Amino acid sequence: MTDLQHYETHVRGAPQNRRIIAIGSSTGGPQALQTVITGLPAHFPCPVVVVQHMPAGFTNALAGRLHGVSRVNVKEAQDGELLEPGCVYIAPGSYHLRILHESGVRRIALSDEPPVGNHRPAVNVMYDSVAPLGRDVVAVILTGMGSDGREGMRKIKENGGYCIAQDEATCVVYGMPKSVVDAGLADEICPLPKIAGAIQAAVRR
Repeated sequence: MTDLQHYETHVRGAPQNRRIIAIGSSTGGPQALQTVITGLPAHFPCPVVVVQHMPAGFTNALAGRLHGVSRVNVKEAQDGELLEPGCVYIAPGSYHLRILHESGVRRIALSDEPPVGNHRPAVNVMYDSVAPLGRDVVAVILTGMGSDGREGMRKIKENGGYCIAQDEATCVVYGMPKSVVDAGLADEICPLPKIAGAIQAAVRR
């Protein structure tokens, strides 16, 4: 059985691309993202959206580097782009990323609205936008300073989404994951090398 057939068989009650993976990261994030994204199999059946705190001009290079070492496609997100399974979309530096969902279609919306919590892109903005998708959401919070993502994760959890937080031992800065864990929002607390596997298991739930 191929990876794709395995997921199509085991993703319960949802079409192949109904699940969405939403990842937030900051300090130490580029290396953490490489560990997670390179752990995803070819033909991964869900889109992945990423907010990494990073200024304009750097996220495209990050996407290109990750694409070169991963089995999934990785690219810098573009405004209006439709989400496709097996593709990782990284928010451009200095732009908020939201997911719009209308009539069963999910697309990316970028904006240069003011920073939220001193961040643009902000993890909370992305999480808020996917929270209405309920059980379709698997949200991951990785290493980073501060608490960006906590309140968005709270909304995701209130709507039935699933939360994976990186553990303290493998974080460069245990700030963002700690804020989620301390708020009682994490379904799983995982060391970095196990997060890709935890994502795949959550997709099969």
